[in-house]
Amino acid sequence: MEMEQKVQTYFELKQRQKEIEQQLSVLRDEIVAYCGQQGIYETEVGSFRVKTVLQHRKEYDDQKLYASLPDPEIWRLLSKVDSHKLKSLIKLNILSEEQVSPACTVKQVTLLQVDKI
Repeated sequence: MEMEQKVQTYFELKQRQKEIEQQLSVLRDEIVAYCGQQGIYETEVGSFRVKTVLQHRKEYDDQKLYASLPDPEIWRLLSKVDSHKLKSLIKLNILSEEQVSPACTVKQVTLLQVDKI
């Protein structure tokens, strides 16, 4: 396969990927809404098991987080807000939850799992 063909195929696949992701997003929202309306978190639909899982994700505001740090040099360790890096700094006792809590909001996210039975 020549390079132009590879580039063309890549472009076409990326376009299809975008379309598929949009379709998945719409279907996911409809399935989650259905489960919410029914007041169910787990059900069977035909030969599929559908399960929704509610999660809470923390999101941080850069300016508020920077202002809450005891030492501005710690910002270099974060460079930009990365929840995993922040968790590590808290776990290592470099930061505390209390110090960063003014910069944190908790976002509720519903995950969808669909398995074939």
